[in-house]
Amino acid sequence: MDAESVRERAGDLPADPGVYQFLDGEQVLYVGKAVDLRSRVRSYADPRSRRIARMVDRARTIDVAVTDTETQALLLEANMIKRHQPRYNVRLKDDKSYPLVQLTDHAVPRIEITRDPDEAATVYGPYTKRGEVETVVKALREIYGVRGCSDHKYSGRDRPCLDYEVGLCTAPCTGEISEADYAEDVESVRRFFEGETGVLATPLRSAMEQASQDQEFERAANLRDRLDTVERFHGEGGAAVSSEDDRGERAVDVLGVAVEGEEATVARLHSEGGQLVDRERHTVAAPESGPDQIPRVLAAFVPQYYAERTLSDALLLPEHPDDEELDAWLDAEGVAVRVPGAGREAKLIELALKNARRSGGRRDEVGALESALGVDAADRIEGFDVSHAQGTAVVGSDVTFVDGSRESADYRRKKLDERNDDYANMRTLIGWRASRAVEGRDDRPDPDLLLIDGGEGQLSAARDALDDVGWDVPAVALAKDEELVITPDQTYDWPDDAPQLHLLQRVRDEAHRFAVQYHQTVRDDVSTALDDVPGIGPETRKRLLRRFGSVDGVRAASPDELASIDGVGEKTAATLDERL
Repeated sequence: MDAESVRERAGDLPADPGVYQFLDGEQVLYVGKAVDLRSRVRSYADPRSRRIARMVDRARTIDVAVTDTETQALLLEANMIKRHQPRYNVRLKDDKSYPLVQLTDHAVPRIEITRDPDEAATVYGPYTKRGEVETVVKALREIYGVRGCSDHKYSGRDRPCLDYEVGLCTAPCTGEISEADYAEDVESVRRFFEGETGVLATPLRSAMEQASQDQEFERAANLRDRLDTVERFHGEGGAAVSSEDDRGERAVDVLGVAVEGEEATVARLHSEGGQLVDRERHTVAAPESGPDQIPRVLAAFVPQYYAERTLSDALLLPEHPDDEELDAWLDAEGVAVRVPGAGREAKLIELALKNARRSGGRRDEVGALESALGVDAADRIEGFDVSHAQGTAVVGSDVTFVDGSRESADYRRKKLDERNDDYANMRTLIGWRASRAVEGRDDRPDPDLLLIDGGEGQLSAARDALDDVGWDVPAVALAKDEELVITPDQTYDWPDDAPQLHLLQRVRDEAHRFAVQYHQTVRDDVSTALDDVPGIGPETRKRLLRRFGSVDGVRAASPDELASIDGVGEKTAATLDERL
């Protein structure tokens, strides 16, 4: 790649943290991390050494993975280097290297901060802040007495060293502690680095409280500061790095889907042992447009992708594929399938969606939309959708895009009255947003444009709500079936490859995903008449509601249809038919 090509590629990248790869076809030449991908990749237009210049010249493409934090980028970079072993990373080390913590492969392990770990050692990290790592390691040694001396100093001693006298080591070298008891302390240290913060935080808090009671206020303050460092230590990488929980799942795949025109991009994040270790993007042919487009993409992608690959312990998806055969296959393989609505796993979904939607030219799309609609600005767009199951668990979503990119901090959602009336529900949702804006109860800036998921009816309902409240913001609608853009004055039928259409589709699809996600959370949390039927547990109830849409749908189904659902069977189907 020449300098101009690098600059052009960099201009398409987001100014977000992430990992970048220089590739020669399928071969990974170099992996690097960045706080600002756009700025970092642009710097390669003027290489800092002849070797880097040769690497850039050899590269044909640059690929990136977006992360939420610098530390996520650091961890992903380390794992990708380990996985791909790119030749230029061996010689082209960054000026800044990051510390690791190792427990040595020894009958009595040593704890050490290092940048060059032993091959057989148990290694944790890397970490971005050496000072915090030093504080944590010292606290661990004070609580658990793990040695820090070299193997040479450890062997052949006849009396403990100074570390024992000052309380940093329990002196296994001279038998002051048995190897079995020492091993238990080392196991506690391992548990801390694997994420169990309380192993260290709890004794530190007790010591701080005791020092305060003894009026040793300076010591209490030092322990308080140390406790603060310990409690935020595992938060350094951001919650979205970790996906392992008490379910005992070691390998988790997270899928995000973005559809533009006739193509869909599926981003796959792979987590092992609670750490993000890999990221892939795949382009597939998109099915015809419609509200279930993303579920259909997932239903097609999952069996094809995993046909010749090892399945993970769990799949996290933005929407459920709603494919009974796929559900049965994954269930038989012992794969847990979840559509998280909130929390740590939802952040992983957001990260996968961010990578799936990553594309260049976002500002060009905004400009194209402004010109096509004849509006003064479209920098800030809010998208709205309503989701329900035949009038039950009715919710509305309000998502925000700034300069063509998601602004998830400004997402909002609302539970609505239960009624099977899409127009009235949309009117209520827009009226709620408009009222908050006019009354100054919404801390977000006013948008330049509102996008309504729906057709003329939904747009008319939204405009009625805007007029009632007196909020003067332009509103347009995007109909799913024919992808027509509807305004108060006319209807646009833009080409499938129109950049302004792609921008509106992303906003519409995100509003739909966010609404469906919230609806599923509300629906699954609401008790139903199914709860009183013997043999119907939470998972079977979810399958029934997914298949038939609501309790009324289950009630209308025949016994044979009910018995076809995994986990029901003829006896339970008969009971359902009788009770409902």
